[in-house]
Amino acid sequence: MKILSIESSCDETAAAVIEDGRKIISSVVATQVEEHKLYGGVVPEIASRRHCESINGVIRETLAQADMKLSELDAIAVTNAPGLIGALLVGVNFAKGLSLSSGLPLIPVHHLRSHIAANYLAHQELKPPFLCLVVSGGHSHIVEVKDYTEMKIIGCTRDDAAGEAFDKAARTMGMPYPGGIYLDKAAENGDPDSISFPKPKISGSEYDFSFSGLKTAVVNLIHNAQQRGETLPTNDLCASFRKAVVGCLTDNFIRAANHLGYDKLVLAGGVSANSLLRKRMDEETKKRGWKCYYPPLSLCGDNGAMVGAQAYYEYLSGNIADIGLNAFATKSIEAK
Repeated sequence: MKILSIESSCDETAAAVIEDGRKIISSVVATQVEEHKLYGGVVPEIASRRHCESINGVIRETLAQADMKLSELDAIAVTNAPGLIGALLVGVNFAKGLSLSSGLPLIPVHHLRSHIAANYLAHQELKPPFLCLVVSGGHSHIVEVKDYTEMKIIGCTRDDAAGEAFDKAARTMGMPYPGGIYLDKAAENGDPDSISFPKPKISGSEYDFSFSGLKTAVVNLIHNAQQRGETLPTNDLCASFRKAVVGCLTDNFIRAANHLGYDKLVLAGGVSANSLLRKRMDEETKKRGWKCYYPPLSLCGDNGAMVGAQAYYEYLSGNIADIGLNAFATKSIEAK
């Protein structure tokens, strides 16, 4: 089964043709990063306008790379939640138009489910059930993946996401958007034990996260140093902050896996590209004899291929939409 999949939930206009949820036939991503760097983050209205300008060309290029016509496809898939509502609507409405004009079935896909499914493209042997840590700029979840379309939230952030904390800390240090990438690189040359940061815990919810206090701690530390005319060692600061955030993520994730009896763990989302997170997870799973999976760097960020991977399993489960499909800024990964 060949599916044309569309992603426009934030600032990447992307499309792909995926076969049977496991094989990438073609994939195209048009990013807006350079433009949003001017503002230090994504501006929703600008993102929506750029999606409008790019989506037709991206899909044409995707079909050209696949050497396929619309009539040779079996379905159209699109991210319809969660994300920036204006950006989502561009993709959803374009997909509805393609479905209506071609007669192909329309498959709605949850963005976070797609990030998990990116692993299916890289690891052909990976199948549910498993426990997944989904970490990105807007989300930090521990998800029990019971089946391809049956998921349960075990823990989540109560405030800021891990990716947002990385980006905000990096921005305060003067790094360009998206700051998490630059912070990760700088941390490789720093001392992770040079600065002590708090270890937030949620009373009564041992698997939930809280990153707002960590974010505030690093911002205050930098501002206080500036007011005293001092300069903090950037590499050490990055290394120490990264260690604190990754420590929260891995500690909760491993604790949840122990409690639930999972020995197959998966990382997903943009922050799954973080080098220390990957290293820590490799270490923790190896010493326990567990397996750890994470997507290649090319599939960590938003892309159309991951949407097509999840769409295949959504289709098999009967999740087909009609022309009334809408977009939603928020929606639980558990929702059908």
